[in-house]
Amino acid sequence: MRSVVITGASTGIGWASAKLLLDRGFRVFGSVRKQADADRLKTEFGANFTPLIFDVTDEAAVLAAAREVRAALGGETLAGLVNNAGIAVAGPVLELAADEFRRQMEVNVIGPIISTQAFAPLLGADPQLKGPKGRIVMISSVAGKNGSPLTSAYAASKHALEGLSESLRRELMLFGIDVVVVAPGAVKTPIWSKAEEVDLSVYQNSPYFPALKKVRAFMLHLGTIGLPAEDIAEKVLAALTLPSPKTRYTIVPDPVRQMVMGLLPKRTVDRLIAKRLGLTPQG
Repeated sequence: MRSVVITGASTGIGWASAKLLLDRGFRVFGSVRKQADADRLKTEFGANFTPLIFDVTDEAAVLAAAREVRAALGGETLAGLVNNAGIAVAGPVLELAADEFRRQMEVNVIGPIISTQAFAPLLGADPQLKGPKGRIVMISSVAGKNGSPLTSAYAASKHALEGLSESLRRELMLFGIDVVVVAPGAVKTPIWSKAEEVDLSVYQNSPYFPALKKVRAFMLHLGTIGLPAEDIAEKVLAALTLPSPKTRYTIVPDPVRQMVMGLLPKRTVDRLIAKRLGLTPQG
């Protein structure tokens, strides 16, 4: 039985990927941050699921989890690492606290680096392990290639993840370990519904306040019309199992609109967004 590690397995893409892989005969190790989530997932998924309790930014905890997985593998390689855990921080660059920007990068960029360093030996970088070389799947976003206003920290983190993945894929050719990016558009996951919890009062006197309210409303809307997380899980499965996977999979709710927007000149897109959000010069 081949084994996969998924970070951020408690909800959304991570949960759906764990379920699909289990259904396809994999053993899954899924990371969560709370014991309650570990207990819940163990009940939901059964014997072939093992919860790992760690925050992806806690290097010591991730390394401890990697040792636990190594022991469970019994000298065999790991089939895959899915770097899925992530958060979305909103706010204008001019006013977003540096600590918030730093938190965004810590979770979405440093977290995958820590996890990759911890689990890469199990994927085959350690020559003492037996079995096929594993793969790394990076869960990026369409924001990894585009930047929307007032979600700059999130876009920056996903742009960084895309660059990291490109370089890492070429570095890991030395060990025969592949790196595949899965870049969804809006997905029905809690990452969008959490927008409602964002306290915008700190921006009450900001010229960006009206636009921020519109962005939050749009994020909540995306949480209702986005792709099912199960659709993204199918791409994760493909990235892990196809004989010759693509280097990057993009999946969006409206591919035609995405294509048209991609063909428009950047300045035209700028004006369309500015008009929608009220970001045109005043006075």
